[in-house]
Amino acid sequence: MDKKEAPVGEQPRVLLHNVGVPGSHEIDTYTGRGGYQAWEQALKQHQPAQIVEMVLESGLRGRGGAGFPTGRKWTFLPKGVHPRYLVCNADEGEPGTFKDRVLMEWDPHGVLEGIAISSYACEVEHAFIYLRGEYAQSFRRLQAAIDQASQRGYLGGNILESGYSLKISIVLGAGAYICGEETALLSSLEGARGHPKLKPPFPAVQGLYRKPTIVNNVETLFSVPFIVRNGAAWYRQWGTEKSPGPKLYCVSGHVARPGTYELPLGTHMRTLIEDVCGGPKDGVPLKAIIPGGSSTCALPADVAFRCSLDYESLEAAGTMLGSGAVIAVNERTCMVRLYQRIASFYAHESCGKCIPCREGTSWATQILARIESGQGRPEDVPLLLDICENITGRSFCPLGDALATPLSSSLRHFRDEYEFHIREKRCMPGAGGPQ
Repeated sequence: MDKKEAPVGEQPRVLLHNVGVPGSHEIDTYTGRGGYQAWEQALKQHQPAQIVEMVLESGLRGRGGAGFPTGRKWTFLPKGVHPRYLVCNADEGEPGTFKDRVLMEWDPHGVLEGIAISSYACEVEHAFIYLRGEYAQSFRRLQAAIDQASQRGYLGGNILESGYSLKISIVLGAGAYICGEETALLSSLEGARGHPKLKPPFPAVQGLYRKPTIVNNVETLFSVPFIVRNGAAWYRQWGTEKSPGPKLYCVSGHVARPGTYELPLGTHMRTLIEDVCGGPKDGVPLKAIIPGGSSTCALPADVAFRCSLDYESLEAAGTMLGSGAVIAVNERTCMVRLYQRIASFYAHESCGKCIPCREGTSWATQILARIESGQGRPEDVPLLLDICENITGRSFCPLGDALATPLSSSLRHFRDEYEFHIREKRCMPGAGGPQ
């Protein structure tokens, strides 16, 4: 049964509790605000299996996009096989997503504490942060935090005289969106081309260096210390039964106050857009809302406003929560132009390994460019739908679907715009104005 939504102003400030605090990236500030207490508690009071059970009971789900139960993922590690690795996926290449950067720049020790506790729970002695190469400030903050934590005895050998040792290394990506996919990320981390691998075997069984490996998103790992310190029941006081806990939402597009916000899962979309973000920018009504980054399906604004921000509600509406990257699109926006830009991104980022993605994303981009330039043909809409159908479920990894699914959805919801563009060779009235 869903919990009652908390009024605005009474929202939790759990994940963002250090954001905005002067010197929050320094270890003295962090420990002065309760930092590393959960790490000490984990080492002194809990066995690894107890922490796994605690995370399972909390219902924490992956915050990178898929929403898979975190504790359950950890249980897939085969018993007795060592060494094993944990990789923090900090690549954050999904268009519209910037929440992890906020955590890494403002609260790098919080990221390290989450990695440390999760590594201990998974019996890992070497963890990696695979960091988006463009995140220079995040790299500086994280590396400085690793150095400080090592000097204080929170990382390294025989941590806090517990007998447990952990090394954390940062590896920079090279700007490839495909490396957000976990098997491509592991290939890149090993020094190979960032191409996805066939699953099974899954990384938990055979991952980095062919050893058992857990890959979790920054926000996912960042949530773990709060669960260890306060308990699973405390964490479940927010959100819904199936989607518990607080969540970060990064809001961009046509809203008065874009930014990163923390709200319980299950918060109404209307609450986020109107009450938290101040409503549509300049009072121009919204046409559509993309709820979880560019790879999730846009919903007409009236449909989106009836949804709650949780995995089940948005799935029932035909889209996904994804990474929590909410993009607001107003009525002055041409949907053909928007999806031409989105398609060109995925065509550029396709690794080229499989034909459906390599060719399909390129064809879709060319057809959308043709429609946008006024050279569209009546058969282009059914042709785009056919291309999307032949990409969906047929590409080697989810990158092909990341374009095909939202594009086909936009063709259903906003077909009149595409057909007007083809027929009149211009944007629909009101949809080509100032952005």
